[in-house]
Amino acid sequence: MKKLFKTALKINELAVNTATNAADWFFRKEILIQSGKTEYEVIAEHLPMRVRYYAPTASTPAASLAEGEIEAPTNRQHAVPLVLVPPLGVTTETFDLMPDRSLVKAMVEAGFRVYLVDWGRPERKDGHLGLFDYSNIMMGQALQAVREHSGSKELSVFGWCMGGLLCLLYAGYGHDKHIRNLVTVASPIDLRDGKNIMAFASNTLNVTARFIRKYSEFRLDRINPTLFSPPGWMVSLGFKLTAPVASITTYWDLLTRLNDRDFVEQHTTTADYLNNMMLYPGGVVRDFMIRFAVDNKLAHGKVKIGDQISDLGNITANMLVFAGETDHLVPASMAKKSLKMVASKDKSFLLAPGGHMGVILGSQAREHVWKQAADWLRGHSQVEAPAPKTRRPRSTPTKSSAVKKAA
Repeated sequence: MKKLFKTALKINELAVNTATNAADWFFRKEILIQSGKTEYEVIAEHLPMRVRYYAPTASTPAASLAEGEIEAPTNRQHAVPLVLVPPLGVTTETFDLMPDRSLVKAMVEAGFRVYLVDWGRPERKDGHLGLFDYSNIMMGQALQAVREHSGSKELSVFGWCMGGLLCLLYAGYGHDKHIRNLVTVASPIDLRDGKNIMAFASNTLNVTARFIRKYSEFRLDRINPTLFSPPGWMVSLGFKLTAPVASITTYWDLLTRLNDRDFVEQHTTTADYLNNMMLYPGGVVRDFMIRFAVDNKLAHGKVKIGDQISDLGNITANMLVFAGETDHLVPASMAKKSLKMVASKDKSFLLAPGGHMGVILGSQAREHVWKQAADWLRGHSQVEAPAPKTRRPRSTPTKSSAVKKAA
């Protein structure tokens, strides 16, 4: 009887939890969304771009970059600030998806001064913005703001997908000599390297473009760039197609685990992120199609953007490149190609679990990408203290003075 009573109570609890979560999911979905919870301040605005700073707080807990691995909390911050660069088209919560799956929070807890380039929410009127605007002008403005705020000339930059490509292009212009560390995750270089959808699309566009260029005066760069701006729903569809099976089966997972509040919050937050992508600037799409998909210029290390040439051979920063094991959009060979182009002496490549999104946002990203990147950056973010000045001893005793510690 007692056992039966406990079973009845458990069934009742499951029923109540399921009904509550179902009601919230249908009618109050906003209370389930957990993205963007880490506090920040905006230190610069050059619309549509802003720069965020995630300051450490007194309540910051011990760092836990990997499951079961806890670091002792510390107020010490590494000398070189870290600038996170997300891709275009996604919301600014990319690196702060959930409290327990937040790259910005993890890096703050690991002792970095963390900044994030917020590309804003482009509108149709911003459709003319191209790769030069993002990779040169706005990136330059963002990094200048970080330097002014942090007081450090030396910076580390960390970009995923197009964010990593923008970092590479910016460093390739060669006018900024103070990028100390550069981390890219699933960033495409040679679009024809591999047997994947991007390589297929690039080859198809190249063959078509060569035919059109030979027999007509039609050129893509003469078209109004705003006509290339895909709406947010189309960008969402593109990201979902990088993992089509998971995009469908995830709703079955939700149905079978509707009694689990944590899972429902996680599912709702991720779904909200995927369903609310933003308009992609048409100028960037047009430039990418011409310079990368059709001409595939960066495969040879150099590409002309606007009136300047970005040459990966100008890059001397320490480099760490990640690729996803099951990334069908940007396979490992495509991402790894950048290491052959740069002049960096210290450069490494790591393969991590996950597809194009899972490699940076998935459940295993914390251990295989975030922690690996934090450990690598920690070792490359130390600034040598100047040698202490020697003083001649005085003949008469004096009161001891405080010695300033070198930063």
